[in-house]
Amino acid sequence: MSKIKIGIAVSDFNNEITLSMLNEAKRHAQDLSLKVTYVCFVPGIFDMPLMVEEMLKKKDIDAVVTLGAVIKGETGHDRVIANNTARLLGDLSLKYHKPVALGITGPEMTLQQAKDRIVPVSHHSINTAISMAMKLRKIKKNRLKNKGIKIID
Repeated sequence: MSKIKIGIAVSDFNNEITLSMLNEAKRHAQDLSLKVTYVCFVPGIFDMPLMVEEMLKKKDIDAVVTLGAVIKGETGHDRVIANNTARLLGDLSLKYHKPVALGITGPEMTLQQAKDRIVPVSHHSINTAISMAMKLRKIKKNRLKNKGIKIID
């Protein structure tokens, strides 16, 4: 099976968190022998869907990882941005039949909570991207059989 190729979309907003997430994600991807073919920076997570869509169109992308941190402010704006972005990213995954791993923390999160989630969320989003890309390859090739039932694990 060929190496999984991923793109990473990173929010510039809250970059004291997101740059650390990117470094951790790239390190983890390398440890798993993934090939990072694109790293694209966007102003904020709200801007991610457009860039993610462009990456999903690429033939050298099997999955996209999104990295961002939505920290609570004085209004409910963080919830609106996070919820809308997550929905749009899910829609893009379905449209292009490629995984989009949600590595966006928040909403309603403090700066300390965002710092505490840098490593686990970065690792989880990379793990999700590789897992889903491999499962999609298997189901497309239809190789696993168990008494007429196909099991994709």
